[in-house]
Amino acid sequence: MATYNKRGYKSPKPEAEKTENLDNVADLEQNVSIEEKDSTTASVFNTLDETANKTEEFIAKNQNIILSVLGGIALVVVGYLMYNKFVSGPAEDEAASDMFQAQKYFQQAVDAPQANDSLYNLALNGGEGKQGFVDIAKNHSGSDAGNLANYYAGMAFLNTKQFQKAIDYLGKFKTEDPFTNALAIGAIGDAKSELKKSDEALEYYVKASESHANELTTPRFLLKAGQLAFTLGKKADALKYFTEIKEKYEDAPEAQNIDALIGMAQ
Repeated sequence: MATYNKRGYKSPKPEAEKTENLDNVADLEQNVSIEEKDSTTASVFNTLDETANKTEEFIAKNQNIILSVLGGIALVVVGYLMYNKFVSGPAEDEAASDMFQAQKYFQQAVDAPQANDSLYNLALNGGEGKQGFVDIAKNHSGSDAGNLANYYAGMAFLNTKQFQKAIDYLGKFKTEDPFTNALAIGAIGDAKSELKKSDEALEYYVKASESHANELTTPRFLLKAGQLAFTLGKKADALKYFTEIKEKYEDAPEAQNIDALIGMAQ
């Protein structure tokens, strides 16, 4: 794949935790003198007393219903805790164990000096009694493990030249991590480029470059967008992408031959 520089991507870093800064607001005190005859305090307390009496009457008349509702809520809470302990928890543990083995195969494939489809296939389909990314994504859909399996499966399919499957799985992957998100979007662009869907690929490269401005992924996908735009005869667009690399990311590896590319696009 001419447009995909590495054979894979290492485990995405966990999403960074966000902190909130709370402004300290000083309490404001306001003293207001109100004459007794103009005060509404008495009427306010009278209203509260009436409301309290009505509430007590409602509870007395409907305590069986209320107790049933509270009991139902308690059952829901207990059921949720039991599900987490005996169903969801063990399922997540199993998924994590399977994910570890699949990631191990994937990393071995990435680190191999030459293409190693057999390792990618083990990562996808499983081995040593463990599920691969395909089954993890299917059997743990909706969980963090299932979501991450979609990412790895997409990358593995991309590296084994199963481009439509790569698009399908990467399209299901959702993350708030900006770097991983950009890589997933750009990888869809790679797959579409391999399928000769150049216009769609260009859209994904541009989307990846714009998803999060940074020194790593932005120049990477700007370069791919510029090269593809140039081959499509869209020189003005190519010039724009190349120029952005020169002006904003001059220290990036993608900027090494950028002057020559700009000259070609002018």
